Amino acid sequence: MKVHITTYGCSANQASSEIMIASVKDLGYEFVDEKNAEVVVINTCTVKYTTEQKILHKIEDLGAKGIDVVVTGCMPQVQLETILERNPDAHILGVNSIAKIGQIIKYIENSRNGGSRERVELLSSEPEGFLKTAHSRFNPNIHICQISQGCDYSCAYCIVTIARGKLRSFDADSIVEDIRMAVDEGCREIWLTSQDNGQYGTDRDVLLPELLRRIVAIPGDFKVRVGMMNPFSVTPILDELIDAFKSDKIYKIVHLPIQSASDSVLKKMNRYHSIEETNAIISRLKDAFPNLTLFTDIIVGFPGESDEDFNMTLEWVKTMKPDKVNISRYTPRPLTKALEYRNLDTRIVVERSHKLHKLCDAIKLDSKKKMIGWKGEVFISMDAKVKGVMARTASYKPVVLPEGSVSPGTSCDVEIYDTTAGYFLGRVLV
Repeated sequence: MKVHITTYGCSANQASSEIMIASVKDLGYEFVDEKNAEVVVINTCTVKYTTEQKILHKIEDLGAKGIDVVVTGCMPQVQLETILERNPDAHILGVNSIAKIGQIIKYIENSRNGGSRERVELLSSEPEGFLKTAHSRFNPNIHICQISQGCDYSCAYCIVTIARGKLRSFDADSIVEDIRMAVDEGCREIWLTSQDNGQYGTDRDVLLPELLRRIVAIPGDFKVRVGMMNPFSVTPILDELIDAFKSDKIYKIVHLPIQSASDSVLKKMNRYHSIEETNAIISRLKDAFPNLTLFTDIIVGFPGESDEDFNMTLEWVKTMKPDKVNISRYTPRPLTKALEYRNLDTRIVVERSHKLHKLCDAIKLDSKKKMIGWKGEVFISMDAKVKGVMARTASYKPVVLPEGSVSPGTSCDVEIYDTTAGYFLGRVLV
């Protein structure tokens, strides 16, 4: 049978798809483009309304064409009825159940050969099959390691916590062994992912800083990118986290979502932190790592956000100058607390989004121009999407080098001579 897996959303979903693709191939099924598939597995994301609608259209369209559809990821956990309204024959694979992808594909194969045509739901209450298993990696040099599932907080707008449940941190020894296996297989960049890396281990006896110390002790030449951490989960571990980040193996990049710079909006969002506390974290990190790269997320137009609230966010961006801002226009999500709130006029949300995008683009361009002429060591991450290879500075800034000049997994000295909107251009120094 010919199978395709389509992936939406976060790096945790990407890691799950890599595991499922490897499992499908190991069972002898052919992995093909979607247009040639008999079975399409849709690994869903339900963070944004626009993404949800795109996915629902695909679920319905594929079913109408007679293609067997398997829906996994976050959506089945919270929007099962909506999925089945669009495609009553869709099979369901729970977000914790990726290890059972083979069972569901075999069932579909049997049904096509005269067996039962009833749809199947395979659900697990606890996550299984995420570590120490084969990956069919989208990039052979990068290993995505999911370190936990779920979240112990309940932000008013967030449906992911409802979909993935309470925090379940994975065993530290298993994580270390998973990464050791990946390094032995030739991976030279490790991405640590979860719904909030800062929460890791608060339900166990090993917290994130200790996990990082164990990971960087693995022999080999590789780099670690620590994924998103919420300010309220970083505060209790900040001293130890800064100490762990001193390792040369850890990129000096922090993804710290603020969502808003207004404390009144943060309170209504149920965010568990103030903007002052967030600023203190950033200040401590930049004192320790002057070239730190800062990513953040901001929701525009949350219910009740006033002009004054929004202007606070604009001023925060001007002051803190984050290197990248993921901007989302607020849309209500099912089952969340914010669904009860009165939404702002869509025109206001769109106007604020455009204004924030314009400011962020200007700050990013100014920051990039200041890097022209920089010289230093970079780590070669992977082949670039454009012609050449993608390198990363110690703070994870992207530098594209000429094709054939260096190989992924190595280091070299470069000079940045120009910049584009998305990356720097560099030349190798001999």
